Amino acid sequence: MRHGKYPFVIGFLFAPVALYVTFVIWPYAQAFQISMTNWRGLSAPQWVGFDNYRRLLDDGAFWKAVQHHGVLLLALPLITIAIALFFAFLLNVGGKSSGGQRQGVWGAKFYRVVFFFPQVLAVAIIAVLFQMVYRPNESGLINGVLMKFGLEPVLFLVKPNLALWSIIAVLVWQAVGFYVVLFSAGMASIPGEIYEAAEMDGATKVTLFFRVTLPLLWDTLQVAWVYLGIAAFDAFAIVAVLSVDGGGPDGATTVLAMEIYRNAFVYSKYGYASAMGVALFFLTLTFAALTLRLTKRESVEY
Repeated sequence: MRHGKYPFVIGFLFAPVALYVTFVIWPYAQAFQISMTNWRGLSAPQWVGFDNYRRLLDDGAFWKAVQHHGVLLLALPLITIAIALFFAFLLNVGGKSSGGQRQGVWGAKFYRVVFFFPQVLAVAIIAVLFQMVYRPNESGLINGVLMKFGLEPVLFLVKPNLALWSIIAVLVWQAVGFYVVLFSAGMASIPGEIYEAAEMDGATKVTLFFRVTLPLLWDTLQVAWVYLGIAAFDAFAIVAVLSVDGGGPDGATTVLAMEIYRNAFVYSKYGYASAMGVALFFLTLTFAALTLRLTKRESVEY
């Protein structure tokens, strides 16, 4: 039996490793290779070395997209985690104690389902829904109400200084429900005795939140921040459907995935688009590594 152990393990791992290399690693390697060419799809690719990367340094659209990712990387995780933590705390710890167990506010289970509802909708459907919400006339959900009170309509997706934040609001709306459920699961695993002991020492709900819940949820918060950061690098579908002219007005909402799509499938610059894709790959990798490194701390055991 022992003699057959290693062949069995190797044989068991070979198929998944081969599939992973073929369908994940190999496309990445191809993207690196294409980024060194000026391939336009029809003629044979010509090797240009690092020329595409040098062009990126002088490309205003590329840097504008990177700048928008910087805003997204700060705003999306911060706002989403803050709102999700607040709701999760209310749903799990915000109510009164019953039988020695902490309870959430009344109707907590119903609210959990409601908050999770955006997660079951396709991103394209969410974008179409918010097109109707943001319409700049009486048929828009928000502007229709504003105009009934005699107020001027707000041009959410047309004003350059407002368009990106309108899209961030949609991304937050879509993500909050999932993180409410994630943080709720984390809070449910915290023993009620810890909250009881803190309350007996006179801790208020604010103290419970900042001195008990947050430290014990740190690992979950760390993972949530990384996931939301990766989501901030991948806002293509919402931007493509919701923004004016795919990243407009005047590039005010463009992101790297949008520029990759435009260069590859509108201008047929596959080599240059691949160079952008490689840059996006390293940006995402750097963000994840830095976040995990900077937020690393000792785990609290209970």
